[in-house]
Amino acid sequence: MANERLRAVLLERGVTIAELAEAIQVDPKTVERWITKGRAPYRKHRYAVAAHLGTDESYLWPEALTRDQVASASESEIVTVYPHRWAVPRDAWGRLFAQATEEIGILVYSGLFLADDAGIVRMLGEKAAAGARVRILLGDPESPEVAQRGADEGIDDGMAAKIRNVLVLYKPIRGRKNVEIRLHSTVLYNSIYRGDDQLLVNTHVYGTPAGNAPVLHLRKVVGGDMVTTYVDSFEKVWDKATPIES
Repeated sequence: MANERLRAVLLERGVTIAELAEAIQVDPKTVERWITKGRAPYRKHRYAVAAHLGTDESYLWPEALTRDQVASASESEIVTVYPHRWAVPRDAWGRLFAQATEEIGILVYSGLFLADDAGIVRMLGEKAAAGARVRILLGDPESPEVAQRGADEGIDDGMAAKIRNVLVLYKPIRGRKNVEIRLHSTVLYNSIYRGDDQLLVNTHVYGTPAGNAPVLHLRKVVGGDMVTTYVDSFEKVWDKATPIES
């Protein structure tokens, strides 16, 4: 069977078969066979193709990796685990965004602790000015999902009030080029903070404020799929969210 995933990614990236072959130092006919005949390359070439195209090896060749290989690579994506969000060092948040050059993403209900940090807000603006895409997803304060989260945390209308406060705190960067803010009406199982290929994932625990819940620090590893799982979730929420007016 033809590898339509590889063909599609090449088209999306605007990369020709000849250009890919030259980049990874193989014959163009070899790349063509990978596409038209669905042949799986040697693993070193799979790594090289995935890295050059900025995608996942496991996406391009889902059958090429064994479950044990995927599990091992995914385990390697875990940098550290913090027992509570308040235990994450402040400079860890700063490094996450400071090191990003292409993509910054924030998926939360309110994320007040970040928006209330003028240094972080200023950094987001500076990153956007430098060309990084900054996307922020906040809970819709009018939605039943936000009301339920407020009730679950024992703060009731306080959750919606925090989101409205955050919208005010983000005013310095709202409307700037490369900055997009949307409101979502989603039941969040995790808050996700992204800086390129690294994530801080704040789990949500019923009846417990997010600040008291654990946080996973993840870094993308070729062949792993934990980071990809959370990034895909972010994109699904983003696609259904409503842009706010500047």
